Amino acid sequence: MSGPAAFAHPLLRAATPAAWIAAACALPDLLLIDHANCEKKAASTALALMFAYAEDLELTDKMSRLAREELRHYEQVARLIGALKIVPQRLAPGRYAAQLRRLVASEEPAREVDLMICGAFIEARSCERFAALGAVIPKPLDELFLGLHEAEARHYQLYLELAARAAARAGFGLEERIAAFAAREAQLITDPDPVFRFHSGPP
Repeated sequence: MSGPAAFAHPLLRAATPAAWIAAACALPDLLLIDHANCEKKAASTALALMFAYAEDLELTDKMSRLAREELRHYEQVARLIGALKIVPQRLAPGRYAAQLRRLVASEEPAREVDLMICGAFIEARSCERFAALGAVIPKPLDELFLGLHEAEARHYQLYLELAARAAARAGFGLEERIAAFAAREAQLITDPDPVFRFHSGPP
């Protein structure tokens, strides 16, 4: 499912490598624990953006809705972790999000645009991986991932819309910034990674 023929995501430049899919199927406990962490981080990011851009009522309304949905997803994952009797553990974060955030500009208005682009790529990769995993991973994980796929598609599209809105307000285009994030994101997903995480590269 992760080869070029199966890859058809409009934002991402590279498909998830087959080696990562194989590792995910072999490490379902670790996959679910880190997935739960990702949902909490996604909610936290939405809340942080609400505080950072509190004067923007449209953005804060959309981020409020997003945070609630991410927390509902966390609850779904947490229930499955409990049902499968997986022992929770603390996991150090992988390299993916931190490395993408290094591309974010330090000053406004470019910072807002970059934060939205960064969020779009994280959500788009989740969307792509949910689809790939849902086709190959055993029950009941397949149902969970396929069920979340549609929501993640909405999320990355929302972040892109907010990025375009912020860029238009600032008077500059998106293409160059999206290209920079796309190149780095593809590299992080395809380069070997010493730590397995939901957004890691292949082992």
